[in-house]
Amino acid sequence: MDPAALTFSLSRFVEDVRAVVPVAGHARHERLPDGRTTLVFRVLEEGRRGDVCVAGPRTRALFKNPTGVTRAVILQFKPGWSASLLGVAANALTDRIVPLEDLWGRSGSDLCLELLAARRLPEVLERLSQAISLRTHQTFEPASARLARRAVRLLEGDEVRVETVAEQLGVTARHLRRAFTEHVGIGPKDFARTVRLQRALRMAESSKDWGRIAADAGYYDQSHLIADFRELVGLTPGAFMRRPGARFGSGEAEAELHA
Repeated sequence: MDPAALTFSLSRFVEDVRAVVPVAGHARHERLPDGRTTLVFRVLEEGRRGDVCVAGPRTRALFKNPTGVTRAVILQFKPGWSASLLGVAANALTDRIVPLEDLWGRSGSDLCLELLAARRLPEVLERLSQAISLRTHQTFEPASARLARRAVRLLEGDEVRVETVAEQLGVTARHLRRAFTEHVGIGPKDFARTVRLQRALRMAESSKDWGRIAADAGYYDQSHLIADFRELVGLTPGAFMRRPGARFGSGEAEAELHA
């Protein structure tokens, strides 16, 4: 069975699915600010136990070296969907990692047991899909969530000024900030910063001309890029690109599926 087919029903809410298998028990995990909330299922101690957690959007980069992880499946929600699906405002999860059972109660712990019982990746994805599908029928989505998602599309396009986005959407900047923070987890200005950061990182994969990257990614100049990078990532752009390993580190083998 094609795993991609099983994730198709998630495509409305989930933009990326990653199955991760650490090599020789070693893993380097990196999360950069991107305005996303993720759901993470981990198998621990050779399958003897596991957990399901929700990682909220980051305002600063997180680097860590987890141990004892046999494998993991990571669902990355599209911005603006997590609050409706998880039952808690997105900003309540910002810079936090929370067990799913703290949000869903018994159904969260039951899902973890079901995922541990699954023997193959397609089974894991199918059970996650069923659980999320059930939540969509149990929750009410306010108009503010749809407003936040429309703002996300504008900010990820060419628009960078919050006031202009609010004007295009026919609301006040204050109303937009409130809706955006509740449903994305960070304010629209902070989200715009993550958009620039992610653009710069993509461009840096094929270019080392930081002046051109800064201009094309939407920064005022190279100094603006470096200052933003230091604040959000904790490293200069050059130091970040020279770090050992790739995004998830050289100690981890990763298979990617796109929902």
